Amino acid sequence: MAFAVLSHRRGRRRPAPAALWLPGLAVVIVTLLPFWYLWKRSTERGWSAWDETLSRSATELLANSAKLSLGVAVICVAVALPAAWLTVRTDLPFRRAWSVLLALPLAIPSYVMGMTVVAALGPKGMLQGWLEPLGVDRLPEIYGYWGALLTLGAVSFPYVYLVLRAALRTLDPFEEEASRSLGRGPWSTFAAVSVPALIPAIAAGLLLVALYVLSDFGGVATLKYNTFTRAIFIEYSSSFDRTGAAILGVVLAGLAALLLAGELFARSRYQARARAKRLSPARPIALGRWRWPAVAFLAAVVAISLVLPMGVLVYWLVKGIRAGADFPEVWEPLRHSATMAASGGVVTVLLALPIALLAARFGGPLARLLEQAAFATHALPGLVVALALVFFGIGYATELYQTTWMLLVAYVILFLPNALGALRAPLMRQSPHLEEAAAGLGRRPLAAIASITLPLARPGAVAAFALVFLTIMKELPATLLLSPPGYRTLPGVVWSNSSEALYGGAALPALILVGVAAVPLVLLVWRGDLDAVES
Repeated sequence: MAFAVLSHRRGRRRPAPAALWLPGLAVVIVTLLPFWYLWKRSTERGWSAWDETLSRSATELLANSAKLSLGVAVICVAVALPAAWLTVRTDLPFRRAWSVLLALPLAIPSYVMGMTVVAALGPKGMLQGWLEPLGVDRLPEIYGYWGALLTLGAVSFPYVYLVLRAALRTLDPFEEEASRSLGRGPWSTFAAVSVPALIPAIAAGLLLVALYVLSDFGGVATLKYNTFTRAIFIEYSSSFDRTGAAILGVVLAGLAALLLAGELFARSRYQARARAKRLSPARPIALGRWRWPAVAFLAAVVAISLVLPMGVLVYWLVKGIRAGADFPEVWEPLRHSATMAASGGVVTVLLALPIALLAARFGGPLARLLEQAAFATHALPGLVVALALVFFGIGYATELYQTTWMLLVAYVILFLPNALGALRAPLMRQSPHLEEAAAGLGRRPLAAIASITLPLARPGAVAAFALVFLTIMKELPATLLLSPPGYRTLPGVVWSNSSEALYGGAALPALILVGVAAVPLVLLVWRGDLDAVES
């Protein structure tokens, strides 16, 4: 590793204490349970089941998933690239406010975005009602590819946007300033100088989006677009034999693993470039006559990705109140969701910490292998992890099955990479000489870590907790399949009401869910902590 802690006398890497290796190895073993399940369940009927399942549906699912991932990727680059440049490098009015607004769609679950897209733009939706006086009797069908593309594009572009913001902050602005001094305008400089320098970051963001699209269940299920996750859920729900679902899960995990490997490679490329560059403050580029067109562009993005879903939810809520509708009880689901998100955030950060310390402060082949194994769970959709834990609970851990402990294990497996990435970034930026000095003064490794390393890594730990809290609040398939009987959560209440077309009943819990999830996101973006994590 680049910042491995070396002995200043012998030139050797200091051995990591066993107190880090033991929990790190234990956590990685637990996270590998879903891979073991997929292999065991998919091969128990022999290879004939593979032939049957793959010949029946794999080609269509692969084509659908690839088409959707490519379409969402194009939307994300078209939106995120100019948005990141405008909010980082120009004199755009209210840049900080735009930075927050453009990140806020991350707090909206795909299933919430999907149901608001259907309600607003569907054949019998709100837009059609407004257009009926003009003679428009029916809008085109929103279900299928185009609806899923709009839904996932609206909630996915912030992933690319945040990666590009971080990359732009680490690029030395000297080349851009030289280009402008030679007479190039801001937009030609952006196209000729900035974009080529951002290609590794763009690749990392796009692969991250493709991973998200492959693993999404709520958005594609709401828009009835057949991808791997929807097919796995249907296979699981409609058959006592789960072999077909496991086989599709293996294929999906394999595809996601390839994307994850590409994303890690692309991210390492732009992180290495960022560390090699000399950072200097960039003077804001004057937009001139392009200022208000730029504002109009960002306003359109915010209107589609944020104002549209929030406006539809508020409309349903007001309409339900006026009609005297019976709204679902939300305080207990809110308490359950917030409790699981907070406890999951704390546990996940604590379990990720030993792995992050091993990789960032001690290094070595085994530490790198441990880190990559922990990141491998990022290739597993929540639905696959949930199926694995259902199988494990029924067969091997009956006392944990259908308890909140099993749900907590699912959250740790799913979101350990989120915490690991947030913790690793500040640890990698710390100088190893601080710990070497502590060792020279007689401090033991754990004492040096506790007194020096951890206090400096506190911002990363706070960001890691906030990211895990946010993602747990939104998580749907694992929550649906693993929640104990009668244990209601906000995602479950939203999903059950929207599935029955009770949109008024879904509006209140959806608004609360988005509001709670948005709080840590706003704080992270406003303070710039996410930029530090991504870089």
